Amino acid sequence: MNILQQILSEHFAKTLDFCKVIRPCVYENVSKAINCGKTNYAVFKCSCCGEIKHVPFRCKSRFCTTCGNLYNIKRATSMQLKLLKCKHRHCVFTIPAELRIYFLRDRKLLDLLFQATSDTIFYMFNKMNKSQQFKPAFISVLHTFGRDLKWNPHIHVVLAEGGCGKTELWRNINHFNYTALRNSFRYCLLELLHKNIGNSFYKMKCHIYKNSAPNGFFVYAKSSLLSSKNAIKYIGRYLGRPVIAMSRIDYYDGENVSFHYNRHEDNSLVYETVSAVDFIKKLIIHIPDKYFHMIRYYGIYARKPMNLEHFLLRVSQNSHHIYKVFSTWRFQMQMAFNVDPLWCERCNCRLSFDSLVFNKKPLNEICLNSGASP
Repeated sequence: MNILQQILSEHFAKTLDFCKVIRPCVYENVSKAINCGKTNYAVFKCSCCGEIKHVPFRCKSRFCTTCGNLYNIKRATSMQLKLLKCKHRHCVFTIPAELRIYFLRDRKLLDLLFQATSDTIFYMFNKMNKSQQFKPAFISVLHTFGRDLKWNPHIHVVLAEGGCGKTELWRNINHFNYTALRNSFRYCLLELLHKNIGNSFYKMKCHIYKNSAPNGFFVYAKSSLLSSKNAIKYIGRYLGRPVIAMSRIDYYDGENVSFHYNRHEDNSLVYETVSAVDFIKKLIIHIPDKYFHMIRYYGIYARKPMNLEHFLLRVSQNSHHIYKVFSTWRFQMQMAFNVDPLWCERCNCRLSFDSLVFNKKPLNEICLNSGASP
C-alpha cells in the first residue's frame, strides 16, 4: 500500500461528512485506487522448479497514481501515431478566476471550453484565406488543476503549424496572432456561457469585458516544437497524469499531509501542510465524470477518413507495432528496473500462465462501511 492509498483508506469516510454532495464517479475512482493491486491478480508458474509469482491487476483509474501514469504513457503513444510529420506548437488557453466557479458547479459547462477553443482556432485558420478555408490539425487536452491543486480549468492544445485547403494540399503556417486569439477565445466562451447559463450571467459577462485586460483571458504559446515526437513528449505530462505525483507528497503523520510544488509565477518551491480530509477534498474535485472525454481531436485529426496524402504524412505503419510494444507493462518494467518480471532466475526460463484470482469488491464498499449514502 502506497502513501496515497493509506490516506484515502483512513480518511475518505471522514471526508464524506464534510461534503454535501459526492458524485458517483468519486466513489468509484476512490474505491478503485484503494483496492488497486490488492484483490485481483494473475498467477504465473515456472514449469521447471514450480516457482510461483503473483502479478496484480490494476484498477485502470486515472485517479490512481500508478494507473494514471500508465494511462499517460499509452495516450501519448496513441497520439504520436496520429500526428502529422510536421512542426507543432503547444498553446494554453486559460480563463479568469471569476469564471472557474461556474465550471465547478456545473461540470457540463467544461464542454464549452473545448468548443470555444476549437471555434477560435477554426476561425483563425478560415480568416487566413476565405476561399481556401484552411482546416487545422490540433488536439485539445483539458487540465483542471494547477500546481497547488486548486480548481483551475484550462485547455492545452497541440497545434500543427499548417493546414489543408480546398485545393491546396498543405500550407505551412508559422505566424500566430496571440492577441487576436485571446480576444476571439474570450468572445466565444463568454457568448457560449451566456447562452447556456442565461441572463443571470449577463452581469458577470460585463464585468469580465471591463476588467479582463490586465489579468483575464490568456493564450500562452511556446515557440514551435521541432517535431511531432517532441510535441507529444512535451505535452505528455498534461494528458492523463494523476492530480499529484507520489514524489510530491513529503510526509503523512496520520492526520496531516505535507506536499510541495513549484509556484508558477516565480517557479519558487512552496511547501504546504493541510489536514488529510482537506487534502482528499483537493484531489477528488478533479476526478472527471464518467464517459467525459478529457482529450479531443479536431480538424484533420478528427475521427474521420483521412485523405491518402494526409495519411502518408503520419508516422509509418511499420512503426506502430514498435511504439505499442514500448508501452506494455513488461517492457516498462524492463526499462525501469532492468528485470524481466516473467523470467525465472533459478531455471533461466520464462514463467508460464497458471491461473486467475478474481475477487472483485463492491465499488461503494467504503461508503457502506462508513454509513454514508452515495
